[in-house]
Amino acid sequence: MKPRIVLITGAGRGIGAATAVLCAERGYDVAVNYLSNARAAEQIVQRVHALGRRGIAVRGDVSNEDEVLRAYESVDRELGTLSALVNNAGIVDVAARVDSMSAQRITRMLAINVVGPFLCAREAVRRMSTARGGKGGAIVNVSSVAARAGGAGQYVDYAASKGAIDTFTIGLAKEVAAEGIRVNAVRPGITDTEIHASGGEPERAWALAPQVPMQRPGSPEEIAHAIVWLLSDEASYTTGALLDVGGGR
Repeated sequence: MKPRIVLITGAGRGIGAATAVLCAERGYDVAVNYLSNARAAEQIVQRVHALGRRGIAVRGDVSNEDEVLRAYESVDRELGTLSALVNNAGIVDVAARVDSMSAQRITRMLAINVVGPFLCAREAVRRMSTARGGKGGAIVNVSSVAARAGGAGQYVDYAASKGAIDTFTIGLAKEVAAEGIRVNAVRPGITDTEIHASGGEPERAWALAPQVPMQRPGSPEEIAHAIVWLLSDEASYTTGALLDVGGGR
């Protein structure tokens, strides 16, 4: 039986890293995509190898079409035909109201958080679709509870980008359902990862914990379990789903 091969974008840290390790535990060979921190990506690859699976680090800016194509070519060459994609790469910015956001900020947010997943999914579909000679597969997009909460006063641009991911998930799922591809999304709530530091608030997850019914942020591993379930055959009749993993928020 040929190995299952998964590409996880933004997999050098946080939810992506936890998903990469869990996928390896479940028998996947793993392509760890990263943008700038090669050392972190290689550390995840080493953990994949320690679990007896093949793993490679693949650099690439998901918002850059040429780099996405090169990343997929590396996966094709070094691991084989893709059977799963996790669109995890994403960014936040410093807290701001919409009336103080620059066009540059908004464009960057949408390029990475929306255009990137479209490009990565496009290439996955080209390889997986039974209409194109593929053997099917699964795609999981990482959205956010912010898509329905709105992010007012802080991250409306981020929330809007995740709202786009929700719509993209539903539309693509219907488009490729008869071609052997399932497409779902996980919507994490407040999760204790490094992404908050990149927005200038490293303690944000715990500071917001009182707003969560469960009174704590989630862990990357908790989100990873939901992602890997949606990739698995246990979710074989699930497509177009938006799964909230947000502690009740």
